[in-house]
Amino acid sequence: MLTPIKLVAVCLAALLAAPQPPKGNGTSLDDSDAVRLTADERAVIVTLSPLPQPPPDPTNAVADNPAAARLGQWLFFERGFSADGSVSCATCHDPARGFADGKPLGHGIGDSQRHTAALWNVAHNRWYFWDGRADSLWAQALQPFESPTELASSRIELVRAVHADTELRTAYERQFDPMPPMSEVGRFPPAGRPVADGPDHPHNQAWLSMRPADRDAVTRAFVNLGKSIAAYERRIVSRESPFDRFVDALRRNDPVAARQYPAAAQRGLKLFIGRGNCRLCHSGPNFTDGEFHDTLLPTADGGPPSDPGRYRGAERVLADPFNALGVYSDARSGAAAAKIEFLANGPQNWGLFKTPTLRNVALTAPYMHHGRLETLRDVVVHYSTLPNARPSHHPERILVRLNLSDDEIDDLVAFLESLTGAPLDPGLLGQPPTP
Repeated sequence: MLTPIKLVAVCLAALLAAPQPPKGNGTSLDDSDAVRLTADERAVIVTLSPLPQPPPDPTNAVADNPAAARLGQWLFFERGFSADGSVSCATCHDPARGFADGKPLGHGIGDSQRHTAALWNVAHNRWYFWDGRADSLWAQALQPFESPTELASSRIELVRAVHADTELRTAYERQFDPMPPMSEVGRFPPAGRPVADGPDHPHNQAWLSMRPADRDAVTRAFVNLGKSIAAYERRIVSRESPFDRFVDALRRNDPVAARQYPAAAQRGLKLFIGRGNCRLCHSGPNFTDGEFHDTLLPTADGGPPSDPGRYRGAERVLADPFNALGVYSDARSGAAAAKIEFLANGPQNWGLFKTPTLRNVALTAPYMHHGRLETLRDVVVHYSTLPNARPSHHPERILVRLNLSDDEIDDLVAFLESLTGAPLDPGLLGQPPTP
């Protein structure tokens, strides 16, 4: 017996199939030269669009609060919170570069060891950063402020700066409790943060000089600022791509609209869900399984991989005081907490990195966690032939050489380019005039 989705797919197949077989490379949807999609192919395709609304984040009470999102947007573009006033979140996540930076490796105050991941559809993620060392968008937003290679600041400096700006402090206190009295210099040193691996660091020494209640008050304000940034980042969403319009046309049985989808993209789509089997990792409407894999890319020096990836990331997220089980989470039970509570780690995670979304992927070159593949074609060639594939600690058995032809590579690239969505509201692309 056919399931409901199979029945719908069969009906669509009967309505949209052309009356004669394709000619040559026939892949257009006009009456004389029709793309042939099987019922199974159609059933898969309609699961890939549209992208649903972002799931709720119960760990962040202001996740969908517009006023908090405006405050977070202001913070996101503000350079004054970095150590030398030159860097903001938008430095590495530049709207003009697809909310990435166009560089192989990120660069803030210092050099990063990994490529800057774009922010498209981050509200749909299960884990954050290439290694998954954060389990929520707000926990991710906090780390760059205190990273020596990013903003190189400290939570005391950030909270102090917000407190010192009357307009900014007012915007904060409309959403949260009153800020700690940062003007009381005897209680709050100029800078400070916990430094677990540097007990003698001046930031750590200053932090430990404070009363526990004051440390908690500063940290709670710091967390609230991160939750506001996350509320803004939840609005960075990619929708209404040519691919989405094609799927909508299939659903509506509108062959005229479906014919607007480029023939090369149609061929690439069939490869993507078929022989290429790309959807094993790039699944669902956000084109990612949200998990971690070894893609067998060669290292820069040709030796074995030295970046532990998910192995270290899992250690860090389990120890993170800002994870869903921690005291700063607004929901310490439920699905978000369970994924931390039952997270297992082991050698099998060594050298694995998170599957990124493919939506808007054409806007965010270069690619991979080390940024060494310059173009989408380079990425497809890698997965087609696995050139210079290095030995892996735990090789992915799903990766096999596809040996695609040049035309097939071009078609897959055309499909990936068709996942570029409509432009965001211009009001989301810069710092608002007020917080």
